[in-house]
Amino acid sequence: MSTLADKKTRIMSKDKEARAVRRYTADLSAVGEPALWGFGGALALGIILICGFLLAIFWNGITTFWPKPIEVVTLTSGQMVAGVPSRQNLYRPEGAFLASLTDEVRAEIERNDGYAERTLYRIGNYDLYNEDFRWVNAFDVQKVERDPTFYYLERQEWGPFIGRIRSVVIDGVEQAPEALGLNGIRREQQAARERFAEIRRIERSEIGVINHEINQIRLELRRVELAEGLESPAHRSALTDAEVRLAELQREFDRLQGQANEIKARDARYRIVLEEVGGATKNAQLSQIVRFYPANELSVFEKLGVYLSRWAEFLSAEPREANTEGGILPAIFGTVVMTLLMVIVVAPFGVITALYLREYAKQGRLVAMVRIAVNNLAGVPSIVYGVFGLGFFAYTVGGSIDALFFPERLPNPTFGTGGILWSALTLALLTVPVVIVAAEEALSSVPRSIREGSLACGASKWQTIRSVVLPHAMPGIMTGLILAMARGAGEVAPLMLVGVVKLAPELPVDGFFPYIHLERSFMHLGFHIFDVGFQSRNSEAGKPMVFVTTLLLLALIVLMNSSAIYIRNRLKKKFAGSQF
Repeated sequence: MSTLADKKTRIMSKDKEARAVRRYTADLSAVGEPALWGFGGALALGIILICGFLLAIFWNGITTFWPKPIEVVTLTSGQMVAGVPSRQNLYRPEGAFLASLTDEVRAEIERNDGYAERTLYRIGNYDLYNEDFRWVNAFDVQKVERDPTFYYLERQEWGPFIGRIRSVVIDGVEQAPEALGLNGIRREQQAARERFAEIRRIERSEIGVINHEINQIRLELRRVELAEGLESPAHRSALTDAEVRLAELQREFDRLQGQANEIKARDARYRIVLEEVGGATKNAQLSQIVRFYPANELSVFEKLGVYLSRWAEFLSAEPREANTEGGILPAIFGTVVMTLLMVIVVAPFGVITALYLREYAKQGRLVAMVRIAVNNLAGVPSIVYGVFGLGFFAYTVGGSIDALFFPERLPNPTFGTGGILWSALTLALLTVPVVIVAAEEALSSVPRSIREGSLACGASKWQTIRSVVLPHAMPGIMTGLILAMARGAGEVAPLMLVGVVKLAPELPVDGFFPYIHLERSFMHLGFHIFDVGFQSRNSEAGKPMVFVTTLLLLALIVLMNSSAIYIRNRLKKKFAGSQF
């Protein structure tokens, strides 16, 4: 009995060991938990990367305009540097520079594993120093202080000036800043800026209208010359009328120019004398000072006032200083208008194409090839679309329009060069595959029973499509438009060939007939980011503008997409059974 019991015990023990081996040597591919953890980890990593990217843009963009203190650094050599600290980093001194350092400094660097600390200061005063930023090594610093007499002055040209106000010239009389006080200087500066704005209004608006009329008269005369001939009676009559009108316009031009010169002469009597940290002075017109403040004596509310003032200028003014300062209103306007034009063009073409492929075309090899071609178009590099847009839209279509309707302007092109219209059409061509695919999927998602019910009630095929299929498929179509809008608004490469410029002197909309000028070049936020970040004379000076412009571009895309999503959700509620 004991033998049988022992055998039974041994058999049960071996069986348990075998089950344990099978349990611990199971194929992991048959278990779902590792894959689930992998998928979840990948998703979490992607969310973290996206959130980190957006947080970096948001933080750097939202803090760009916050006023920072000015530090006056006294070096061991006795030289003084005044500037706004931009950033700090560690670097490894090498070669001849390391050999030129003192033994104490080299020993300190050795103790820090060969690294030294340095700070980048924005020193401004580009017209004096020929540089905007300067690195200051920590081992060269004797002391750092924040002098309350130092001002940060933003100028119309040459960038910021960092230094003291030595004197102010009011109506030709030089006065000490202490006599005027900060509020007195600010009142005079605001009055000077009003004179500056009045001069620009006269030159751009009133004189601009006269220049436009003069140009139109010359174009009309050229038109008559081409139609009737140079020696024709019609041309002689038009020439006589043009000379009379040009004489009147010239008198008005001289009057306005004299008015502007008078304001300029009065404005020249209001000046400010600035002194940098080393004692060098700079004499400037008070009207050229955009904004100034004692950086080291601002309260929180005063800093907030400067901050909001800079944001207001950024959103409502034109750029200055090679686009690294000032506002970006033309770029905002150009981006929004170009995107809306693109949507107006791409929506009907994409939906009509999808309707034909899904509802009317006989399904077969040819339609399958068309679908493959549409899908492949979505993968073509965007710069190729730019080359096509330049060659076809601008040179071919635009050149033909110029020859037919604007011969008097030739050889200067009107539509035969880059413009906002050709940019919108190029981006519509780039994004139409996205709309076609999304619209086809939306149309195929409409239940067949709804179509058959409409046809059974006596509706024609077009009536069914118009009144039943399209309304039910509209949420899906809106999804395609949202994707197209998001991609088109951020594209830059094709726009560089078909219309976008660094600085657009005129907006596509003005007060001259026909009021909307789609042939004009324009500014774009995406290209503005590229230009400021990589094409400016100092990328470090343009870096803050890159972040704040990127933040604004993302905000505009989110705003436009949110509007489209709101419309889509309203449609989903209306047709709850056909959500896509």
